[in-house]
Amino acid sequence: MGMLHQREHHLVAERQSGAFRLEVLEGPTGRRRWPDEVKARLVAETFALGVRVVDVARRHGLRPQHLSTWRRLARQGKLVLPADDGPVFAPLLLEETVSAAAPREQVAGSIELEVGDVMVRLPVDSAADRIASIAAALRAAR
Repeated sequence: MGMLHQREHHLVAERQSGAFRLEVLEGPTGRRRWPDEVKARLVAETFALGVRVVDVARRHGLRPQHLSTWRRLARQGKLVLPADDGPVFAPLLLEETVSAAAPREQVAGSIELEVGDVMVRLPVDSAADRIASIAAALRAAR
């Protein structure tokens, strides 16, 4: 984080009746330059579930408008975000026993996703990306 909070000194000179007044201003006094890697990391933070742009901006000392501009650049492909680790899968546990409440053919050919009191039963030949998107939606709805 040392890269984000570098100390800057600026000299301001002013002439008053034959004498010079010299001030040293410490800290940033206007425009800062953010490396693309830092911009991309901050934008990626804003895409996490439940995270607000204004909170990320405040935490890093910048205006939410800047972060929104960087998000637009990322959506346009002009700012490359760090690689995502991909979907997170829960372990799959198979049971040999069959529930008395469900018919045998329905249990034998299905995948069950359960989050809280919601259960989704999918055909066993469902595509992995479909299962992952449903699992992510269930997790987001919690």
